[in-house]
Amino acid sequence: MYSILLSAVVGVVLFLLLLVVAKLSWWLAFLLGLVIFTVVFVILSRIVMKKVMAALEVAGKDLQGQRFEKAIRGMKEALRYGPWQLYVSQQINSQIGMAYYVKRDFSNAFPYLERAFFKNWIAMGMLAISYMKRQKRDKMEKTFDKAVQWNSKESLLWNLYAYCLAEECGDMAKAKAVLEQGLKKLPSDPHLRENLDNLSNGRKMKMRSFGDPWYQFHLESLGQLQKHQMAAMGGRMQKRMTVRR
Repeated sequence: MYSILLSAVVGVVLFLLLLVVAKLSWWLAFLLGLVIFTVVFVILSRIVMKKVMAALEVAGKDLQGQRFEKAIRGMKEALRYGPWQLYVSQQINSQIGMAYYVKRDFSNAFPYLERAFFKNWIAMGMLAISYMKRQKRDKMEKTFDKAVQWNSKESLLWNLYAYCLAEECGDMAKAKAVLEQGLKKLPSDPHLRENLDNLSNGRKMKMRSFGDPWYQFHLESLGQLQKHQMAAMGGRMQKRMTVRR
């Protein structure tokens, strides 16, 4: 990381100047050098993160406006800040991979998701699903395990892990074990309890109550989504007709 290297160079130079030129004791020179190292590092880190956040904010607005290609170009340009700060590249790669995945460009999403930040549970979930679709269940489970380790309070993540095991891999026992593990972290979560009850009684898991955060993973076919949208639209129309009467 350039920030650490540059800060270290400044700190070492000051240490040597204080030690050799100013004739200070080594421990005082070292202490002052360490202080300068910390100050320079903090300043550089803030400058870099400010630039990164500005780029991601612009990209976010482009994504909201469905300008995917422009947003992705902007985020790719922001990757130049990666060498300056720890985890910056991983965080930007997460956003790029998610953008490609949401627009169903799975082949382009995959290499970016592989370099995703482990604390970004959405990107990690998308990566795990990508492994699953490539028939790499072991990597899918390792990815989910890492994701829940660092994001243990995310209800959708636990349910998503269990859904992939139960509905996609047919491993009901492991799926129920995941839901039980999730309940230890979120003991009052209604989604985990409901889906554990569903699997225990031979029923399918219910995920649509999560709304758009669930649909972004594209685990339901377009036909299923259209049926769901039509049914919801029909319900709203019937409700409006009832009110008018």
